[in-house]
Amino acid sequence: MSVEKLVEGILSGKRRELARLISLIEDEDAIASEVLSRLYKNTGHAKIIGVTGPPGSGKSTLVTRITTEYRKREQSVGIICVDPSSPFSGGALLGDRIRMQEHSLDDEVFVRSMGTRGHLGGLSRATSDAVRAVDAFGKDVILVETVGAGQSEVEVIEIAHTVIVTDVPGSGDDIQAIKAGIMEIADIFVVNKSDLPGADKKVTEINAMLDTDQKMGTWRPPVILTNGRTGEGITELVDMIEEHFAYLASSGQLEARGLRRSREELEQLMEYKLTRELLSTLRGRPEYENAIREIALRREDPYTVAERLITEFLVKCRE
Repeated sequence: MSVEKLVEGILSGKRRELARLISLIEDEDAIASEVLSRLYKNTGHAKIIGVTGPPGSGKSTLVTRITTEYRKREQSVGIICVDPSSPFSGGALLGDRIRMQEHSLDDEVFVRSMGTRGHLGGLSRATSDAVRAVDAFGKDVILVETVGAGQSEVEVIEIAHTVIVTDVPGSGDDIQAIKAGIMEIADIFVVNKSDLPGADKKVTEINAMLDTDQKMGTWRPPVILTNGRTGEGITELVDMIEEHFAYLASSGQLEARGLRRSREELEQLMEYKLTRELLSTLRGRPEYENAIREIALRREDPYTVAERLITEFLVKCRE
């Protein structure tokens, strides 16, 4: 499919073209970059909500309920589920056909599972591009659900306006929860499965932790009790998401976060492209393979070799 057809299809709301573009993004196809470049001016309109937290905290059910509430408010929704990758195919192990079933026939909801592909941050590098594609597609709200692997989930903050961190009563070591980096990125805390014993205790513990946070700004993350199974607390949660977004806009943080994200995206993209160009230039060359052997034999060290190869590459680029 040509770049022109993909761009036209996505801007005209054709789901097949959007799915095709995300597949190209995951495959790191050069066409994807060209399409995204053409679509970029049509992005920046969606509210992006990250949902993260430990495994078993009911993130998928919560995302489904949040989607239902936004659909009641006549807003369209895109959902990106970042799942563990298959070690064989690189694809997501948990497909979107298994999840979010109640929205499968709703044309105003788009659901896509993406594999982490072994990326340590839980979010694959392709996730931000997929979010941008869904944004250009015209969705009002985009929900990004992460694998919930723990501390590495902090990467979700890089692409989300509002980050929801979920937890459940009786989830184990409370000190461990506080140590995890995900506790520091929350804009909203959700204690899910509120029908379980200890739900109120968990809320009290999180609030006590927040009371001792010396780094907290003008927004104090609220702690909301929900029950994904029954829908209890979901309306309040979505109201709080909207309140947080309004706070970001009125305080100037929305613009500041946009600038920060743009800087990070540009620098990450340059780093990625330069690394690919460098490796494609070096791999297979006798001097490169010889350098690797010398490192293996401990006659060279990787730090010095890396610096030398990068310097030689940059010199050639200037010629």
